[in-house]
Amino acid sequence: MTTEHSESSPLVRIRSLLPGLARAEQRVAKVVLDNPSSVARRSITEVAEAAGTSETTVTRFCKAIGVGGYPELRIALAADTARASVRADRDLGGEIAPEDDLKTVVGKVTFADARAVEETAEQLDIDVLAQVVDAIAGARRVDVYGVGASAFVAADLQQKLHRIGRTSFAWSDTHIMLTSAAVLTGDDVAVGISHTGATTDTVEALRVARTHGATTVALTNYPTSPIADVADFVLTTAARETTFRSGATASRIAQLTVVDCLFIGIAQRHIDQSISALDATRDAVSGHRLETRHDGRRKPRETGK
Repeated sequence: MTTEHSESSPLVRIRSLLPGLARAEQRVAKVVLDNPSSVARRSITEVAEAAGTSETTVTRFCKAIGVGGYPELRIALAADTARASVRADRDLGGEIAPEDDLKTVVGKVTFADARAVEETAEQLDIDVLAQVVDAIAGARRVDVYGVGASAFVAADLQQKLHRIGRTSFAWSDTHIMLTSAAVLTGDDVAVGISHTGATTDTVEALRVARTHGATTVALTNYPTSPIADVADFVLTTAARETTFRSGATASRIAQLTVVDCLFIGIAQRHIDQSISALDATRDAVSGHRLETRHDGRRKPRETGK
């Protein structure tokens, strides 16, 4: 597994790696996340004091998030601050206050969702994505596991794969996930979707699938989470959580973005078959849609007279 850091925001990487950092390193992360523009101007000694730790810990933190050292972190934060200032006029902030009116809520939600998509795209490892596309495109069968909000994303991936003729199943029941994983082979792919990467049902199902030889893929917000330990390939999202925005909101939008990228990539591998399958499935349901006029109003029914 590889992760490309060069084009992604250091703040996105810090948030994604936060759960796996040592406690002292997490304090450094909090100082950075709370005021990145200030850290870009401060010395390593000042940051260490603010975090209640040592300069050595700050250096370890820098290496843990994929930058060479503190000078490189300051440069990355300065660049990120500059990029943020360009979009500051439309940045409404992520936290939704209880007193916010509905118009403000709509603005904050849509901005946060848009940023989740943008930041996911910025940090998505294209090489890993390509390998996952190849694996799924050549698989005999694909199992997709997810519970809670991730179950809806799993179902979306399964439906997309099914529409282009790829044999796939989406499971959210723990027992069915495990029994399905137990009959997979080296010709199959199993995809586990979990925002936290710590959902025991999904992690265990992916572990069983891997034990039986299947290629395993994890889609998570946290690349050092438990699900990464049982995955051959890890695809990451970049969704932030706030008081009113749990993992069931922005994370779902980010996960669906990766699913869409996977779907298009797989469809391209079998373009003629995919187009034929999409046409056939579209025709199959066409009779179950009401005909409408260009103005959106329903056409009158044929009376047969």
